[in-house]
Order: sequence, then C-alpha cells, then structure tokens
Amino acid sequence: MQANAYFTPRSAQGLAVHHDTHDVFVLQVAGEKHWRVYEPVVELPLGDQRYSKASHGDPGPPVEDGVLHAGDTMYLPRGWLHDALTTDSESLHLTIGVKVYTWLDAAKAALEDCADEVGFRRSVPAGGEMQDDLLGTLSERLSPDDVAGRKRRRFVKSRRPIRDGQLSQLRALDELTIETPLERRATVIADIDFPRMTFEGKTLTFPEHLEQDIEFLASADGEFTAADLPGDLDDGSRLVLVRRLVREGFLVQSDAT
Repeated sequence: MQANAYFTPRSAQGLAVHHDTHDVFVLQVAGEKHWRVYEPVVELPLGDQRYSKASHGDPGPPVEDGVLHAGDTMYLPRGWLHDALTTDSESLHLTIGVKVYTWLDAAKAALEDCADEVGFRRSVPAGGEMQDDLLGTLSERLSPDDVAGRKRRRFVKSRRPIRDGQLSQLRALDELTIETPLERRATVIADIDFPRMTFEGKTLTFPEHLEQDIEFLASADGEFTAADLPGDLDDGSRLVLVRRLVREGFLVQSDAT
C-alpha cells in the first residue's frame, strides 16, 4: 500500500490520461476536482504495462464524469483510464494505492524456490527439450498453502515499520525493570520460524534456549512484564531480551510517554 498527496492549482490539470497498475482510493481533502474515467485498454495491467496514446489509441468517451468535493471518496480499479482537472478552486486529494499480488508473482516465487532442485540448475540443451519433470516439480510448489505462505512472507518482509513514540521508548530504556509493564507493539505483524523472527523488513535470530520466551512474546495479548517470561533466564538476561525487543520496535513499555 502507498499514499500520495496531490495539490493542484485552480483551472489546471495534473497528469494526462493514464491508468494505474494498482487499485486506487481517491480521498478529496479540500477544494474540488473534476474526474473523467474511461474503459480500460489493458486488462489488469502489470507494473510495466503502461498506457500511451501512441500505442493504444484514444481512450474514447468517459464512462464516468463528475466532480469530487471535500469529503468525497472514489475507487479506481487497476487499469481504468482516468484524468482529472480542477475547476475554479484549488484541490488537495490523497490517493491510496493498494498493490496486488498476482499469479505471476506467485509463479515467480515458486520458481525461485525450485533453486534447490538440481533439474532446474541443469543447462538447457540446444534443442530446448525438457528432460526432467520440471513442470511437475513447479506445480508441487504451487499448492494453496505454499502460495499463501509466500504471499504472507513477502508482505511481512516488505512492510514498513510504524513506530509511534519510539524515541520516548528508547529514552525510557534505562528505567525498564523486571516489573515494568510491557506489551507487543500493536502495529507489528511478525512471522516466527524459530530461531528466526521476521517483521518490518528485518529478521532476528535467537539462541535455541529462548524458544519458549519468544513464543510467549509473539503470542502475548495484553500487558506482561519481563518477570512473566516462562523460560529459565535469570532477571538480568530477561532484561537484556526485552530491552533488545523494545529497541527493535517489537515491544513497547506501556507507561513510557
């Protein structure tokens, strides 16, 4: 997902007719803007499948033609051509782009997972004949569970952090004690494949003896303290662990401001 803000002076036009390669929600913040929407010329375009008048021709008459006022919202599905211009007032609007995970993405990810299969590493013969059942091997990597798992891992790995109040959290680290109330940061989405924990574009690796504690922290619902950790760590080691996870943005001190 991505967000952009567009300010356009009165009686002006920003972009020429184009389509977006992701779904878009338009949120009109101030002023008004006149939008024209046209039929797609490329169905469900990918990132490199852009519209040009020279290649695709004139967009034809608009199928939607109207003005968004402050507070209005419009949904533009991927591939629908559109342009917009201001009337006699200035305009400020936000576009929220929702990126998609296509079957092409899923197939590419499954193919990359086949790198450990020697058949995929063999040289292609001059005649191009496939000697191994590579398509069968690839098909096995495209089960619903595998596809969903790779999709989630890509989302978790690429998700940007949302760390409201992180500077206050870091300043309060010296006062963190074994009884300081803690909680998992509400915005964190993590995957645990012990000894690895992945979230917000990073992967942390832990010693084997911390497995019980990491599982507790990853599934925590509500407040807890370092003293509540179920493993065999002494108090000093518990503090080292939770302080590290506060620094990394996974945990927050409930009373830090």
